[in-house]
Amino acid sequence: MARVTGAVGRALVTAGLLILGFVAYQLWGTGVVEARAQDRLRDDFTGAARRARATRPDPAVSPTVPPPPPSGEAVAVLRIPRLDLERAVVEGVGVADLRKGPGHYPLTPLPGQRGNAAIAGHRTTYGAPFHRLDELAPGDLIEVTTLFGTYRYRVDDAGDGSGHRIVSPREVSVLDPVPDPDHPGEALATLTLTTCHPKYSARQRLVVRATLDRRRSPPPAPPSEPRPAAAREATLTDAGHPWGTWGDRRVTGAWAAAVALVGALWWAGFRRRRCWWTWTAGAVPFLAVLVVFYAHLERLIPQY
Repeated sequence: MARVTGAVGRALVTAGLLILGFVAYQLWGTGVVEARAQDRLRDDFTGAARRARATRPDPAVSPTVPPPPPSGEAVAVLRIPRLDLERAVVEGVGVADLRKGPGHYPLTPLPGQRGNAAIAGHRTTYGAPFHRLDELAPGDLIEVTTLFGTYRYRVDDAGDGSGHRIVSPREVSVLDPVPDPDHPGEALATLTLTTCHPKYSARQRLVVRATLDRRRSPPPAPPSEPRPAAAREATLTDAGHPWGTWGDRRVTGAWAAAVALVGALWWAGFRRRRCWWTWTAGAVPFLAVLVVFYAHLERLIPQY
């Protein structure tokens, strides 16, 4: 009986450690993934901006902006001084896109264009770029640098004296354009930022809207292509696919089996010869397969 109790106890302790390890990977390990992606995105965007400046004849003329780049590629650099935030923005708001940084909703205008450009970002994982988004106040500055200049936006009052409001994930009306009172038939150049709310949950969305400061920005360009309201996303970003696809579950299961196998071999080897080098020889491959397992496991749960 004592042996059974001891075995159950060791199994529970091991399971607890693995769960704690996964939580640590979610909160900190994913940040390493995002930081590496950001380094590449910034380099790519810097090169693209240099080429765009070299081919633009007159910087004073508002350009005709080309279609957005492919999903997952850099489209702008977002800076929010109040939050000490600077991130490259990728095209797309899918799970894979938001792992790299804030993502531009493809069916909204690009920043610097007339209309409501929208950007989503994680709040607690993958670098948590929008972790403090609720701290923005009316009048706060948001800068977005595109291939054609730096556009400065000022946070709008949400109606209650704050700079944000809380909505349902299906409240896609926050992506709608805002009519320009000075130019009937045209839309204001606005910027909308969205993230999950409350922290560590995808139950609601926190939304911040800002309006272009025309005195401190280049003139806004027309949208590069029509953006019909009926073609918007059904929700404010894809928060993940609970339990994933069958292929995701199968691959994750295979890596779970690999973790169990390597762990069992490690334990058997250490029991046979209890010394530091057998422990190290088993720990290295075990941690390697464990990290890969965590990377696949997090695809099966919502990302916040």
